[in-house]
Amino acid sequence: MFLILLDAKVICELEICKMYFTYITTNPGKNALYVGMTNNLKRRIWEHEANRGKPETFAGRYYCYKLVYFETFKTPMEAIVREDEIKDMSREEKIKLIKSKNPGMNFLIP
Repeated sequence: MFLILLDAKVICELEICKMYFTYITTNPGKNALYVGMTNNLKRRIWEHEANRGKPETFAGRYYCYKLVYFETFKTPMEAIVREDEIKDMSREEKIKLIKSKNPGMNFLIP
């Protein structure tokens, strides 16, 4: 019997480990916020960036492609529930949430 030790990145790349994310993006002027959920944060932010300026979606229309906040979850249902909770918050509550982990509301790189 062989035991192979893999680091967390390799395990997640092999999709043995599943993570789900609830995230908030903003535009370069930080005057619009978008809340979403995904199982691949890096890909999803890239998709938002590729769709910027496209009027078909909120994130595209308002150029919300800059990541400012995210949370991780083990199941998609947990991430969806949290997404709904954040969407129900006022703008001020969302900004307070973002600043609780990212005080300068700096743009994050997934």
